[in-house]
Amino acid sequence: MRRISLIGLLVSFLATPYALPLDELLPPFGFRWNDSMARVEGVLHGAKAKIASREKKENREVWTVEGLVHPGLKRTVFTFKQRALVAVELQYEYPDWSIERYNQRMGEIRKYFDEKYGTGKLVSRGNEHDTDVIQTLVGYQWMVGATMLELFYFSAQHDNFVYRTISVDYKAL
Repeated sequence: MRRISLIGLLVSFLATPYALPLDELLPPFGFRWNDSMARVEGVLHGAKAKIASREKKENREVWTVEGLVHPGLKRTVFTFKQRALVAVELQYEYPDWSIERYNQRMGEIRKYFDEKYGTGKLVSRGNEHDTDVIQTLVGYQWMVGATMLELFYFSAQHDNFVYRTISVDYKAL
């Protein structure tokens, strides 16, 4: 009896999706790559989210969505190619946070993704002080099969005005 329960436990462990290597990242909110625009719109409507804008850019359609409930989530950008979902960008803003708290949060998110997908590649790091606006951009990238995950911190400061955001971008390649 004990042997059967150990074998059953082993089989159930091996059968779980977490035991298998990842061959692609899935977009957030339960979506799948290539979901139709109609399906995405239906889910957003059911979640009481608002499509604030719809733009056509080259051969893509880009929707900016507000109202999806997640701490700090300001907006979500959905990108479609041939009416199928190919990218989701989550843009987080925390107006009361200091630069130190943003740096801490970036470190936490990066560590989480590093542990889950391997060490991310630094794709952007820079400060621009050539104008009146001081800009900082730091970005990391993870490739998983035919998908990509990117994490960016962006800051712009002009006198007393400060804008900061963290974005997490999921892309099908």
